[in-house]
Amino acid sequence: MTRALLIVDIQNDYFPGGRNPLDGPERAAAKARELLDAFRASGEPLVHMQHVWDAPDAAFMQPGTPGVEIHDSVSPADGETVIQKANPNSFLDTPLEKHLRDQGVDSLVVCGMMTSMCVDATVRAAADLGFATTVVHDACATMPLEFGGRSVPAADVHTAFIAAMGDGYAEVVSAADVAARAAR
Repeated sequence: MTRALLIVDIQNDYFPGGRNPLDGPERAAAKARELLDAFRASGEPLVHMQHVWDAPDAAFMQPGTPGVEIHDSVSPADGETVIQKANPNSFLDTPLEKHLRDQGVDSLVVCGMMTSMCVDATVRAAADLGFATTVVHDACATMPLEFGGRSVPAADVHTAFIAAMGDGYAEVVSAADVAARAAR
């Protein structure tokens, strides 16, 4: 089985001072960096996804702004694949699936931002496309949501989405679990 790391949208607008800061992006990015370092060391494939919201009324991730840039904590090294996307699902209208298939990848380790949007959409699509998918829960971050006049704290949103992904779409592990498996 050939696996690849997929880092979804760890971009400046999700951090303090950005246009759409999440809850705990620094912790998630630090765990994603551990994964990135491990995949670089092993020579396994990896892909950085970058969300670009190219609309005049875009609230964040606008082209040409500092917020759209991939955060320094996980910045791509020379030669690493960066694929831009315009939808929550990293596979929709992008060359991601072809890129992975061309490399013989059949297993994905996914981390990134936001748990409740782009990570969820990407993990579900990966499973639907037949990739064995693992989501690294502590290398993801999200934000609070509101529904029906009720505010849902970010930690609860994260937990609910991770639980849902783990119920049929992906194996859910920690960054330490990924490192332990690689050490064997």
